[in-house]
Amino acid sequence: MAVKVAQEWFAICGGCEVTILDVGEPLLDVLPALEFVHMPVIMDHKLYGQTGEEKQMNIPEAEVGIITGGVRNEENKKLAELMRSRVNTLIAMGSCASFGGIPALANQYEISEIYERVYRGNSTTDSGDTPQGDVPALLDRVYALHEVVKVDLNLPGCPTTPDMFVGALMHLLKGTPFAVAEKSVCDSCPTIREKKAVGTLKRPLEPIEGAGEPLNNVRCLMEQGFLCLGPATRAGCGGMDGGAPRCIKAYMPCRGCYGPLQLDANPMVDMMGALSTIGLDPKQIPDRAATFNRFAGAGRLQAKKARK
Repeated sequence: MAVKVAQEWFAICGGCEVTILDVGEPLLDVLPALEFVHMPVIMDHKLYGQTGEEKQMNIPEAEVGIITGGVRNEENKKLAELMRSRVNTLIAMGSCASFGGIPALANQYEISEIYERVYRGNSTTDSGDTPQGDVPALLDRVYALHEVVKVDLNLPGCPTTPDMFVGALMHLLKGTPFAVAEKSVCDSCPTIREKKAVGTLKRPLEPIEGAGEPLNNVRCLMEQGFLCLGPATRAGCGGMDGGAPRCIKAYMPCRGCYGPLQLDANPMVDMMGALSTIGLDPKQIPDRAATFNRFAGAGRLQAKKARK
């Protein structure tokens, strides 16, 4: 009997849904064991009935629920609670669901500031009133899914890699535990660390020493003076087999898209320590809260600090 799966997306770009579609041939091995009963990106199953005949949102019962995106508005919150009540195992897929992601950068501002900017202070928008009923009201801030409902498994990434998604599903189907290693990007980075101090921070697109060479011949990008968030970012973007991080393979510094090493970690604090060890002054970075917590701004600690 096939395992039923339900999926919904909240405050997100849709990249994690593309990851599911990008699984490719391995998905063919999994599909016979799965039955998707609700998934907006691939099937037409409406929340209020196929013809809008229902008065309340409805998601079919399922063994596995997947939610992508942060909880931004009242509808997201109600839908998260509904999904939790209808599934046995709930997965937060992607950094937006797990940590808030890019949408949680809005937590640096009060709701009134956001409304003013979007509806009245934007040079490309005619000034207008804040919507009062046609769209769901915003919550006081962007929440990670685990702050709203119980989450059984977090799959980080912007987006999550296809092999991580398939790996999690396969373990669930087999009834075996699955966990993402709490290692940093630096732990899986093959570049050379010489532990030499640097004093000046370089712009991201400046030439990288050794670009085009095998990565094990390239000096650590942060030791070259580039802001690399690898020390405070969870590994996994290179694949479940521990491959080189995606950005590093492109000779670009890590931007932190896999989120913090742990749910309660604070990347800004971790990065302050990492920068000081090589002699870089964090004050060279003008927007430290947004830069260091770019993908992890949903937690109460990060949101509170970001407003200061």
